[in-house]
Amino acid sequence: MPGPRVSEITARLEKGLLKTQEKFGSLSAEGWRAPVYDGPPPWTARDLAAHFYSAEVHLLLMARDVAAGGPGVAEGFDYDGFNAQEQQRLAGMAPQEVLASLAEARSATIEFTRALSEEQLDLVGRHPALGPVSLEVMLVAIYGHQLMHMREAMARVG
Repeated sequence: MPGPRVSEITARLEKGLLKTQEKFGSLSAEGWRAPVYDGPPPWTARDLAAHFYSAEVHLLLMARDVAAGGPGVAEGFDYDGFNAQEQQRLAGMAPQEVLASLAEARSATIEFTRALSEEQLDLVGRHPALGPVSLEVMLVAIYGHQLMHMREAMARVG
């Protein structure tokens, strides 16, 4: 049975997925094309959802590395460059495909988190934006990252 911190993180990740799916799932075709960030480069709601998907996959890889005793991302990781490359790579995905992929990726993050021990949450590794932090902070940051962007997006898209 997961410990209390693991359970709390898992609950946040589940809540975040539901909110993201609800908000993005209610967008019209026009809403998906609506600008969320002016850039450069500008990002639409679809671009933001693709960012969530990409970030989820790669942050889970980082978390797995830290849980296994690894360092996390390399010092000096260029997350702006990474995000730009990922936007190009994922440009052909339709909005519903992005949402489905994001749900699968979040499910994998939740499954991984549920299997952690409370002690593993204290392992430290490098996060691309936060620097050296505990695995617990890394996992909570996945939830916080999406929450922050969703608030900004919904203020513009509705």
